[in-house]
Amino acid sequence: MNSPDYYVHPSAIVDPGAKIGKGTKIWHFCHIGPEAVIGERCSLGQNVYVGKAKLGNGVKIQNNVSVYDEVEIEDDVFCGPSMVFTNVYNPRAAIPRKDEYRKTLVKKGVTIGANATIVCGVTLGEYCFIGAGAVVNRDVKPYALMVGVPARQAGWMSSFGERLPLPTTGSSQAVCPHTQTLYRLKSGVLEIIESKK
Repeated sequence: MNSPDYYVHPSAIVDPGAKIGKGTKIWHFCHIGPEAVIGERCSLGQNVYVGKAKLGNGVKIQNNVSVYDEVEIEDDVFCGPSMVFTNVYNPRAAIPRKDEYRKTLVKKGVTIGANATIVCGVTLGEYCFIGAGAVVNRDVKPYALMVGVPARQAGWMSSFGERLPLPTTGSSQAVCPHTQTLYRLKSGVLEIIESKK
């Protein structure tokens, strides 16, 4: 099921009803459900599943990732290989809980490292960076660097993906070493105060 606007590998399955944006590439052995909404210029690696979920523009999902019902991913998000989303907080095989799905929101520019797990019901703030293998079970602040099991904040990242020399709390300023963008940390919130774009 190829379109002039997007590419689907012959081994992939795209169910009727799925909405796929221009320039998106869907690679080997993917399955796109009938209620999936996928934006423009996305890349879905080998063995990716997308259920009743919404993906923004420019999303990159690496191999072996399932994006389950009630997951929303905003623009320019990177999902590393074999990372995991969940949608039921307390699953039991013998107890149906489809009416208990919890929404997960992944905001613009987020990076989720390989083998990380995102427990349902959380929001990942803009440009936060989830380290490989981390288990996130609570909301994450924008630009926060999260590592460990359960995930704890270990620092701050610029929107370019460079670690900023800032404490996790308090007030301070730092410059992204790559873009020279100036960031300000105040009362535990990081924001851009001068962009060099």
